[in-house]
Amino acid sequence: MSELIRKGEITPPELLETTIQRIEKINPQLNAIIYKMYDQARTIAANMAPGNKGVKSPDSVFHGVPFLLKDLFAECKGTTFSEGSKAIEGYISKLDTELVKRHKACGLIIVGKTNTPEFGILTTTEPSLHGPTLNPWNPGLSPGGSSGGSAAAVAAGIVPMAHGNDGGGSIRIPASCCGLFGLKPTRGRNPLGPIFGDVGNGIVHEHALTRTVRDSATLLDQTAGPDLGAPYFAPPPQRLFHEEVGRDAGKLKIGFLSSIPDGWNEETDLLPDCLDAVQDAARLCETLGHHLEEVMPAKLGYPGIPEFFGNIFTCYVGHVVAYWERELGREIGQNELETITWDSYQNSLKRTGADYLIAVEEIQRFSRKIGRWYHEGQYDLLLSPTMRIPPPKLGVFRATTDNPREWLQVALSMVAFTRTQNITGQPAMSVPLYWNADNIPIGVQFAGRYGDEATLFKLAAQLEQARPWADRIPPIHCNNEL
Repeated sequence: MSELIRKGEITPPELLETTIQRIEKINPQLNAIIYKMYDQARTIAANMAPGNKGVKSPDSVFHGVPFLLKDLFAECKGTTFSEGSKAIEGYISKLDTELVKRHKACGLIIVGKTNTPEFGILTTTEPSLHGPTLNPWNPGLSPGGSSGGSAAAVAAGIVPMAHGNDGGGSIRIPASCCGLFGLKPTRGRNPLGPIFGDVGNGIVHEHALTRTVRDSATLLDQTAGPDLGAPYFAPPPQRLFHEEVGRDAGKLKIGFLSSIPDGWNEETDLLPDCLDAVQDAARLCETLGHHLEEVMPAKLGYPGIPEFFGNIFTCYVGHVVAYWERELGREIGQNELETITWDSYQNSLKRTGADYLIAVEEIQRFSRKIGRWYHEGQYDLLLSPTMRIPPPKLGVFRATTDNPREWLQVALSMVAFTRTQNITGQPAMSVPLYWNADNIPIGVQFAGRYGDEATLFKLAAQLEQARPWADRIPPIHCNNEL
């Protein structure tokens, strides 16, 4: 798109209006975009039009490309910001967070904000405030969460990429559910400032969902790097990430999991579609010349991971509520929060500082074990399904008195593999290589060494060339409607 603009084949205002038409046509079927920023976007696009002294150079990488911002963490000054919660409905952001500044600086035009579960705490996107987002591959299924709105919008062809963030799998899970490429970078690669320096002991990471590997790598080039006062940051890459796309990966040593290691999850077996997907990906990697070894689950076992991660995540929920109470200058009542959120908040009040620090200590020990496994076995990557289960049906995350833990068991099955890299800080990607008999995407995850997005991008580009996915479109898609 940006190349077409630079060549003069289309102008930023024309491209923006095409995107707005797509939103108006497709979004009512998906409920992916919950805040429209048309007026602001039109002003920015007009300033980028030929002949104007625009605020952005035509040489900026994504000059004039429409973009969607997930309504969580990343704030855009002067716009409505709710994080999927009735408690803060109507709040107007006071500043641009650093990531949004970088989005704007590379020429992206933010045209709207996407749906997210309340405070991003669930692996589906069904907030009471805005209603559920539907999966464009099957509207009865969840698009995943918490970046489900962004994933649905990209999968449906509204925009080529959209912002997402990931505190337990929230980029990779929606990418898997919606047939997209989703990379969670190394801890500290993208900025969280100036409001936050470290969220939940470093479990939250920022990036995007894209259709192509190239776009993900190029966007990361534009946003990566510490902001002023960052508490820590990822080691600098050897070269630009987009230069890794198409670069020879060599012969990689890849371990793969066909079951969940002990202690990672209550359920350890994979459902058939997910097992088929990971075995298929392993075979494909072998045809590309890589060395695959099945990993015995005991090698990566560690008791109590759900409990320790759960303690930290529960404390995160408590922190979110406390943050907004300070920001709003008032207490948040039970009637303002969803049942699951309120229960998690109440549980957070029972946690002590010692409980939190013990959980931090345990997950750091787990991180060291994972790090030793890569180093001692000289593994480059770990392959697994992205999720233990295929995309679940909408509605299963409703808390009921008859089965109050049903939603939790589904959530644990969705994060069984992904939360590991939020704990360790390692980069990981969900790659859309497999569709089941019902034409539903089943993603596979590759996790790399700390700081090594380069190997992930090299392999992803190989996989994308060997088995292209960008032209696979769901039933609900702009090409089918316009």
